[in-house]
Formats: sequence, structure tokens, C-alpha cells
Amino acid sequence: MALLTRISESFWSEDFWLPGNTTWADLEKDDGLTYPKFSDLYRPLFLSIIVFFMRFAFERWIATPLGRCLGIREGQSRPPPDNPILERQFQRSKSNKPLDKQILTDLGKQTDLSAREIERWFRMRRNAERPSPMVKFTESTWRFTYYVSIFIYGVAFLWQKPWFWDSTYCWRGYPRQDLTPDLYWYYMISLSFYWSLLFSQFVDIKRKDFWQMFIHHLATICLMCFSYTNNMVRIGSLVLVVHDAVDYWMEAAKMAKYASLQKLCDALFVVFTVVWFVTRLVLYPMKVMVPALFEPVAFLGPFGGHRPMCVLLVVLQMLHGIWFCMIVRIAWTALKKGKSHLLIGVRADAHSRLFSRVLRL
Repeated sequence: MALLTRISESFWSEDFWLPGNTTWADLEKDDGLTYPKFSDLYRPLFLSIIVFFMRFAFERWIATPLGRCLGIREGQSRPPPDNPILERQFQRSKSNKPLDKQILTDLGKQTDLSAREIERWFRMRRNAERPSPMVKFTESTWRFTYYVSIFIYGVAFLWQKPWFWDSTYCWRGYPRQDLTPDLYWYYMISLSFYWSLLFSQFVDIKRKDFWQMFIHHLATICLMCFSYTNNMVRIGSLVLVVHDAVDYWMEAAKMAKYASLQKLCDALFVVFTVVWFVTRLVLYPMKVMVPALFEPVAFLGPFGGHRPMCVLLVVLQMLHGIWFCMIVRIAWTALKKGKSHLLIGVRADAHSRLFSRVLRL
């Protein structure tokens, strides 16, 4: 018990989390201000259950009828005939790469099938595991609706906040800053959504990037919990709104792709790329990251909680640069393969790779 107490005291060390001459007791005073409490972070866990069921209701009664109106195909591809030998090989390989000639020869001897029949069986087996266009459309429609809604909400309430226009207000008087109801719900709703994404992975059709996205969602939740715990919610709200400005464009482009509206898909992807560049490679470093690196020290002096925040913000910017280079490179490849001066007319297989690579960046 004593060991657990020491670990708890070390973890919640005021020297790490808070600026000098500030204690946790200062954030519990009845001074007319509302401060974040660690216990608040349990609430998004329960709210995520509501979000989880809202998603399925939305997909069933809104997104699916919309998809039918657009003529989107329902149901997965027909599975191949049962073949235990080929199934064992499929489970071992789990790859889209063509089978090695030697493997094809061995499988042909064991199954009395030609190489072409074996390749066709593997192609049908892979297609049977892929979610149908309707499933992907309803998922993207739900995310599009959420991202648009949370972005509008974020901009609407932040427009009236001084730190939206002058980042120094993120640190003036820190950490004794009032947690207003609109800012509180911005965090709670965002955390609830990411918790629901984390949970829904276990009931959705399993994707190849399952663990990558699991880690991505978990890291997002940890970053938000960190900023909420030490009342860095003002700078956290700026990070959130900058990222929310991009996501719905990508979901809109995917919706257009699944509906076979190729020209609209191409146009939306161009908009997505431009908005990504402006928000994550211009506004984020200039208005969020760089001020957050230097302004807290100018107002408060060095303190422990500022250092991990700096590291996380810089790492995030590095990822933005890497992802943008990847987006441009894949888009350029799609352009060349589509033989078009715009993304209009790009081949479907190139688009499939493009969207799978930039999914949920």
C-alpha cells in the first residue's frame, strides 16, 4: 500500500504538472472558477456508449437509405467454394501480392486445380473479406456528419474566445483559468467520439490496419487526457479545431467515391489536400505550435508539464509533414496512372490505394 502511495505521489507531482508556486489545492479553491478534474475523464467512457449506439442508429436509418438512393451496392462479394488446402494457405499469407510460382505449383498438385483457378479462388477470398461499398459509405457518412458538426461547434464558441485570436491568452493566468461549459463539452464530446472509435473496432469488419488505428485512437485519447488534467484545455482546443477542419473533407471525398461520383471525388480530394496544407502545415505551426513552445516560458517560466507538451506538439508537426508528402506522392502516382491533368478520370485501383493510405490521418 505504501508503494502505491509513493507511486501516486510521484505521478501527481506538482513540480511536474504545474508551474512554480502552484499546487493542486489552488485548483480546488472556491474562487468562482471551474477547473478540470481528473474524475471528469470517466464521463466520456459512459458517453461513448451513447455515441456508439447513435452511430449504428444513424447508419441504419439515415446513411443506408441515402446510400440506396445513390445506388450503392449492398452486401459483400460472393465467397469462393470451400477448399481447406487453399484456406490454410490464405490464412498463412494474408497478402495481396501474387502467389509465388512454386507455391502455385505445390497447391495445384494438392488440389488438382490450374494456376489460374487458384489465383481466381484467392482473389474471390480476398474480396469476400472486404467490407461492401455500402458499409464503407455509411461509416464515412457518420464520420463526415460528426466532423462537420464538431468543427462548426468548435469554431462557433472559439470565435468569441480571446485565445482563438491571441494565443498568449492560453497562458495568461495559467493554470487558474476558468473551464467554461462550452469548452468542457468540446473536450467531453471529442473524447467520447474517440473512445467510441476505439470500442467499435472490435465489432466492425476487421481491417488490415486494426492495430495501427487502435494505437492512433489510444494516443489521441492520452494526449487529450494529459492536456485536460493540467488545464491546458485552451491550447488543446486550438489543436482540436485545426485538425477538425480537415477530416470532413476526406470523408466527403470517400463518400463520393463509394457513390461512383468520380469527378466530385476528385474535386473534394483536391480541396482536402489544400485545406490540409493550409491548416496543418501553415496555421498549426504558426498559430499553435511555435507560440506554445515559447509563450509559456515567457509568462510562467520553465515547468515540467510544458516539456512533454512541446515534444508532443513537435512530433505531431513532423507527422503532418510526413503525411502530406505521402498524400502528394500518392496523388501524383494516381495522376500519372490515370493519364489526366487533374484527378478526374483516375483509375479506381489507384484511388483505392490512395484512400487506404491516407485513411484517418
